[in-house]
Amino acid sequence: MSAGVGVDLENIWIRFGDFVAVRDANVNINGGDFFSFLGPSGCGKTTILRAVSGFLEPSEGNVLIGGQNMQGFGPNKRPTALIFQNLALFPLMKVWENITFSLEIKGASSAERRKRADELLDMIALPGQGDKLPSELSGGQKQRVAIARALCAEPDVLLLDEPLSALDLKLRQHMRTELREIQQRVGITFIYITHDQGEALTMSDDIAVMKAGVIDQIADGRTIYNDPSTAFCASFVGENNVFRGKVKKVSGDHAMISTNRSGDLMARISTANQGKMKEGDDAMMFIRPEALALAPEGAQGDHFVTAQVTNEEFEGNSFNIFMEGDGGKEIKVSLPNLGQSFDSHRGQPMTLEYEVDNAVVVPAGELATE
Repeated sequence: MSAGVGVDLENIWIRFGDFVAVRDANVNINGGDFFSFLGPSGCGKTTILRAVSGFLEPSEGNVLIGGQNMQGFGPNKRPTALIFQNLALFPLMKVWENITFSLEIKGASSAERRKRADELLDMIALPGQGDKLPSELSGGQKQRVAIARALCAEPDVLLLDEPLSALDLKLRQHMRTELREIQQRVGITFIYITHDQGEALTMSDDIAVMKAGVIDQIADGRTIYNDPSTAFCASFVGENNVFRGKVKKVSGDHAMISTNRSGDLMARISTANQGKMKEGDDAMMFIRPEALALAPEGAQGDHFVTAQVTNEEFEGNSFNIFMEGDGGKEIKVSLPNLGQSFDSHRGQPMTLEYEVDNAVVVPAGELATE
């Protein structure tokens, strides 16, 4: 199995008539990485995958795999294998025959194929299951067989288009761990398409967040979660409270935001926007629900928010408090359940505090609706 082949997208535009599906995408994927494209439905992520696999030629720009320009190379001439949502296993073939179908096409003997199937079944933790039919397997097992079948073709790059979306939540979470382990075992480049932030954050070395054909940010999961560069990224990845306002003052990499209804609040300017934001700019400040805590009553200052409590929820591991926020948007606070007693505050004002560096400011922009 060849390992460590990188994929580069250079100025990729993909148009369908007047519709621009992908706009000037530039991505460098390191060989051997697990790289995810994350975004809502219709943002262009599957279109990019089709361009990498060769099922679609970009309108402009180049796809390079292992440094070689793929222009003019069809899907069967590229060192890639693609796993679809529906898996498309052959129902009347045994599992081992499904896995080694690519070897059968190349004329390998039955003994060779059986040996390779057993190796791959061991690797995907399904030893001894080769003689079963796909209908005798669970959803997660079928998923692993589809991966083994793709790996049998010895691709340099494995492309996965929302492969876990048909599984139930528990199995999806289990398969995330399995997929990441398989990827690390074989060491080849995985390019993964998903709209599920949990999948992208738990599995990926790097993530490209997409919105309406444009790549908004490329970074590792922690950076995207803690240091988003746009309002869309901040609101799409994980839960976030938004405070709208204008920049009142900039001090180094921090800014005071004059918010619509919560007064002047201080926050850190996201790394991508440091040195670019100035007084009077429209801005959005984001604070995660888990970054807020109860403050002493009557506390005031540039990192305290006071608002009316509208609703409360007990979620087992946390108490969620909902408060009046900016422009019809709620403020959500998540307090860990540490066994404390919890009185209802519904209808009362409550003061919250946060650490300034846990709040992030970006230029005002479009929020994710999903």
